[in-house]
Order: sequence, then structure tokens, then C-alpha cells
Amino acid sequence: MALRSVSDPLAPLVGLPGVADAVARARDALVAVHNHAVNRRGWAATAAEASLRAARASAALDGAPIEPARTGPDDDETTVTDPVLAGAVRVAEESGRMLGVWRTSPLQALARLHVVAASDLVPGERRDAELGRPANSAGVSARLSLLADLVTGATTVPAPVLVAVVHGELLALAPFPSANGVVARAAARLTAVAVGLDPKGLAVPEVGHLRRAQEYRTAAAGFAAGTTDGLATWIVHCCAQWEAGATEGLSIAEART
Repeated sequence: MALRSVSDPLAPLVGLPGVADAVARARDALVAVHNHAVNRRGWAATAAEASLRAARASAALDGAPIEPARTGPDDDETTVTDPVLAGAVRVAEESGRMLGVWRTSPLQALARLHVVAASDLVPGERRDAELGRPANSAGVSARLSLLADLVTGATTVPAPVLVAVVHGELLALAPFPSANGVVARAAARLTAVAVGLDPKGLAVPEVGHLRRAQEYRTAAAGFAAGTTDGLATWIVHCCAQWEAGATEGLSIAEART
């Protein structure tokens, strides 16, 4: 999707087929997980587990091996050998410190996310030239600049629509030489927290994307193509995975009761 610099370039997306209903379902599901009794008392533990599950699923979407779930407190979680998974875990840890930067300087936050995600993927001789540096082209720069404007307040569309656009646009643009998927999904999580869709980071939509990986990739390609059907399909898909991600978040909370 090529975003256009108009008063609110995302406004037409709200009226696409199925979008309004999908937005409502995602919002309702996320309200439910935030209202769970466990999350009213001690949401930080749920958020930490959700972040870890999100990192594992995001890395798996980019080809990392799927690690077994933890079975007890003695499990060793400190050794991660796959570079994609290691980067995704680091991104999950860094994201909590990036929220303020994302709200005010999203391009700076994107650069930092890429440095963290790709540090094990880029050979030493190319690190300075590649880490945190988007493609040096007018087209990429213009689209990133417009996306940053949207994140910092240049749109009034419902939060799930903005989150889907951030996610889809970064996948389509692929501004960095590597780790674009992990960065795009992390940016979507940051946006969801920043705009109040998932303010405590309790949902795990990445698990839904992974379970429907082919649908995810097909829908992302449709978004990139910019057709009406493609845009609608992507937004509805993303909303459905936030709905599924809320269910995943509820399962985390229930396990702590």
C-alpha cells in the first residue's frame, strides 16, 4: 500500500467491507483480557509472558525453530542460539524501554529495533553500514516519514486499523536489509500499546499470525498491492489475530489463577 499525503490518508480504510465489525470484535476481546481479575492485580507477569510468546512466534514466522513451551521454573531460558530468535527476544526486552521514543520519534525507534533485532545477522564488516539504517532512497524515506506522521497523530482511524497499517506498511516496504518481519511485528505491538488498543501488552497476536502463516503472508501481499480487497483482507486478518491474541492472553492469566 502506498500511503498518500492527504489530510487523513487512512480514513477510507474504515469503510472497507468487514473492517468495522472486525475492529469491534478485536476491541471487545482486548477489553476482556485487561479486565481479567489476575490482570487487574498483577498484569506485569502476564505481559512478560505474552512478550516472550510474541517473540518466539515472530521469530518462527521468519524461519527460526519453534522452541518448546516452558514446563517449569527450572527451565533454562538464557541460552538462545538461533540468531533470528535471539534478536526477537532482545527486541521484546527493548520494546518496554522504547515506548516513549515510539510515541514521539518512531523513525528513531525503528532504527533501534533493527539494531537489536539484526545484530547477530549482519557480519562485522557491514554492521556500521546496515544496522539501523533504512534503504537510502527517496521512496523509502517518504513512506517512512508519512508512517511516522501517522503514528504521531496524523490520523484518527480506530486503533486496530492504525496498528494493521503500521504492520503491513513495514512488511511491504522492508526498509532494512534484514529482520524486517521481526521489526514490523514489534512496531505493531508498540503501536497497540501507544494508542491504547492493548495498553499493557497482554495479547499475543503473533501466535495467531504463526498459526495462519500462509494466510498472513497472502494477506500481507494483498496489502502491499494496495487493492481494495487486499487492504480489507489484511485489516480484517490483523484484527482477527488481535482477537485470537487476546484469547492467548487470557490463557496466560488463567494459568496464574
